[in-house]
Parts: sequence; C-alpha cells; structure tokens
Amino acid sequence: QVQLVEAGGGLVQAGGSLRLSCAASGSALSVRAIGWYRQAPGKQRELVAGISANDRTDYKDSVKDRFTISRDNDKNTVYLQMNSLKPEDTAVYFCNTGGYFSASGQYRSGQYWGQGTQVTVSS
Repeated sequence: QVQLVEAGGGLVQAGGSLRLSCAASGSALSVRAIGWYRQAPGKQRELVAGISANDRTDYKDSVKDRFTISRDNDKNTVYLQMNSLKPEDTAVYFCNTGGYFSASGQYRSGQYWGQGTQVTVSS
C-alpha cells in the first residue's frame, strides 16, 4: 500500500512562488511514475505535470516554463516548483502514483492519491 502526503500549499500573491512536496511511504518513488493534478472548484481534476521512473517529464501547456516537477529519491519525495503563479492556478493540488506514461508521453493516473494541498493565488 502506497501512502502519499502533500505539503507546501498556501496563499500567495500573483507572480509569487510555491514548492509543493509529495512524500511517499510504502513504496520507493524512484521506480514509479508520478503525476501532479489539480482541481479547482466546479471543475474536473486535471493533470498538471508528470515524471516517469527515468525522469521523463510532461507538463500541461499552461504551466510550461513556470512549473517544474522533480524528485529526490533519498527523501522519497517528489516536488512541484511553481513560479510566476496566476490566479487561475488556484486549486487543490494532488499527487498520484501507480500510473504510467502513455506512448504519447502523457502521465496516466494510477490508484494512489494523496489528500491534496490547497493553493490560492490572489490577484
């Protein structure tokens, strides 16, 4: 059983930065593909970024050049560095594992989800 715990959310002004973390227990993230998702009120959950077991990355177009996904295998943690934040980035952010990368290079979600962390960007 894999358990994921997100942290690092908060309230930030537009243009600011946050770094989210996703710490895992029960499995080594180093051999897993990981995805960061977000869900805004009244909207569907959407993929923001993914990283494969061999560190291939994929990003939603609207966050490319602003967000960076990375992993620290020693800490069994995956990060999402978010810069130049915009009000439209406001959402609950979730990490996911147990999925895979498709042939087109996009992360497909698996069965393990964290509880989420709230990110609020004020204008």
